[in-house]
Amino acid sequence: MNNLLRAALLALLLPAVLTAQQESVEVEEPVPTPGKVPFGPGERLTYRVSVSPFGEVGKGSLEVAAIDTVHGRPTYHLRMRVKGGVLFAKVDDHFQSWLDMERLVARRFKQDQKEIRYERHRTFEFFPEKRRWVRTDNGESGELHTDMPLDEISFIYLARTLSLEVGKTYTFNRYFKRDGNPVVLKVLRKETITTPAGMFNTVVVQPTFQTKGLFGKGGKAEVYFTDDEHRLIVQIKSDVPVLGSLRMHLESYTPGQPVTTLSASSASVHP
Repeated sequence: MNNLLRAALLALLLPAVLTAQQESVEVEEPVPTPGKVPFGPGERLTYRVSVSPFGEVGKGSLEVAAIDTVHGRPTYHLRMRVKGGVLFAKVDDHFQSWLDMERLVARRFKQDQKEIRYERHRTFEFFPEKRRWVRTDNGESGELHTDMPLDEISFIYLARTLSLEVGKTYTFNRYFKRDGNPVVLKVLRKETITTPAGMFNTVVVQPTFQTKGLFGKGGKAEVYFTDDEHRLIVQIKSDVPVLGSLRMHLESYTPGQPVTTLSASSASVHP
């Protein structure tokens, strides 16, 4: 149950090579400028998470907490929380990512998971220019397969910068773990939906990962982005084996501050 709650949010780690319905057409990956990304510091989205037949089982959130400086670069400090569960199956997960404001590459990734009897705590420092990563929690290091790495949380925000044209498929090979690539995002249709936060015109997309699991090949997950310049994630639906249907509905939304109004001196410094 806990993995299902987390997977619902992580479904959004989407990316890639543009293709039309009948043919594949590789295009240059978009790298928006800070003034053009559809989010800013202070933005916060909260969700109700439910699984049939249990009903509501938890809460989730996505937020742009601040502008921080990491490795001498201004970054968006992104956070995701998922908390809830059923009976003795409880989850309290906290993921953080620091996304370079100019290049939209991950500079740091922190993962703190508590799921039933399982715990995982790790912190990655990414050095894209050197194609290296370092885990500060245990001293391990290794090679990045790309100089434009993304982690779970930064992928969510990169997906919001895409045009999301119905009938097209987007594919990225930028996930920092080689075996997680490519990640594919197929744009299915447009649909008007209602959530606890209100009624929204949305663009519906289907994510597929090159791994086993809820969002592997052949999956039926659907992610609903608002059909506007904000590209807010307002709903997630997926068929879950045995249990039935998983749903995430937007409960509240607090807009962020436009980055162009911030001065460079407002960035806090982290080592």
